[in-house]
Amino acid sequence: MTEALTEPAAPQPAAPGAPGAGGPRRGDLTQGPILRTLLLFSIPTLISNLLQTLNGSINAMWVGRLIGESALAATANANVITFLLFSAVFGFGMATTVKVGQHFGARNVDAARRTFGAGTGFCTLVSLAVAIAGWFASPTLLRLMATPGGSMAEADAYLRVIFLSLPFGTATMMLSMGLRGAGDARTPLYAMILTVAIDVAFNPLLIRGIGPFPALGVFGSAFSTAHIPPLGIAGSALSTALANIAGVLLLVWVLYRKDLPLRLRGAELRYLRPAWDELGYIIGKGLPMGAQMLLIAAAQLVMVGLVNREGMDTTAAYGASMQLWNYLQMPAFAIGSAVSAMVAQAIGADNHRRAGAVTLFGVTTNLVMTGVLGLLIVTFDRPLLAIFLGHDSPAIPIARHIQLICTWSFMLSGVMMVMTGTMRAYGAVVVPLLILFVSFYPARMGFYFGTYHWLGSEALWWSYPASSSVALVLTVWAYTQGNWRHNRGSAYRAGGPPAD
Repeated sequence: MTEALTEPAAPQPAAPGAPGAGGPRRGDLTQGPILRTLLLFSIPTLISNLLQTLNGSINAMWVGRLIGESALAATANANVITFLLFSAVFGFGMATTVKVGQHFGARNVDAARRTFGAGTGFCTLVSLAVAIAGWFASPTLLRLMATPGGSMAEADAYLRVIFLSLPFGTATMMLSMGLRGAGDARTPLYAMILTVAIDVAFNPLLIRGIGPFPALGVFGSAFSTAHIPPLGIAGSALSTALANIAGVLLLVWVLYRKDLPLRLRGAELRYLRPAWDELGYIIGKGLPMGAQMLLIAAAQLVMVGLVNREGMDTTAAYGASMQLWNYLQMPAFAIGSAVSAMVAQAIGADNHRRAGAVTLFGVTTNLVMTGVLGLLIVTFDRPLLAIFLGHDSPAIPIARHIQLICTWSFMLSGVMMVMTGTMRAYGAVVVPLLILFVSFYPARMGFYFGTYHWLGSEALWWSYPASSSVALVLTVWAYTQGNWRHNRGSAYRAGGPPAD
């Protein structure tokens, strides 16, 4: 996979605090103590991820308790579709973040704005088209997923509103990721706090129609019938939409109020019309990054199907374990994103020694944070699992056994995330995708089917450390032996295409 890059322009006069301006640069990740910078940048991202996960759990609680099981099943089916859509957008957003970081590190503020505008404009146009098509295709998509008939009308009502909110969610994601590429992790955190607060507060109000709010049911649904009461499954989706709109407005307001480097004014607004030279990078690098998310989702679906064969208690135990793993993986996601942004800026500044040091600090920090969190989960597993299963559930002993086998493997996969964050910053995106595929399918599935005849259900749990070990070995080999670092660095200086 290749990319055409022009030589970074000479520093130009810029807004105060922007790249190229005199004095300390706002969002500059190329200077200062690496560990301190890494922590100050990753902690806001970690809190954002935590809030987002908690928001999903709380919303599921509102829907399940205020409407019922069929509505909860409806949101689960609709969320699978929205996850697939956001996976593609996430890839484009990460590609935009990397290139913004490179330009920012090179002190080329105009190039950073051009990339940011192209990525935001392109993804917004794509999301608008998908929103319109999704409104009409919602019933067909749900049928293809074999959504249960009892949940069909509610799922359709929920999904249609979610489709309409997609452009706002996309804009929030692009603005947040672009700002992180420019070294600003705090503004996206503030937007996430506002988004979660509004979503959590408005969900019960719109579901039940409390006060001046109408109770929203299955309006506009192709499956609407007179037998379905006007309870607010659509109100839950509308709450999410309103929260996303508020988040976008806050990000835009802060962007211009503080005159942040990525704000577009006057003639710069034309950057929102995607240029082909920018789209080549965003699409070429973004598709493999998005494909990584799809591989993860597909692997999870396969594992759920295999676990379901072991009975209800095992399925419940696995479901509760996955809830804890969502939090266990958060340090690796946050540190991996921070490393990617810091390394991208170091590349732009032609400081490859710092890029290597950032990776080393990222790996060490992730091992400590994930290790401590894993130890806490294993030590206090019974009360934590009881939150999801109940204190007397027969699934708790099974879940505790799963935690003992699988928890430590997330330390290994976290190292992979950090190293691939560095490779991603250098433009190497195909190799991490291939490693992910090998670790999930030939390694994990191969281990399961190869050992199930004598390990039984234990093969499911031991496939996790087997998969993570293979991923770590391949990642370390690719990181130390590959020529991606030297090719990418020389390409940025000379304007030639890098090798993946």
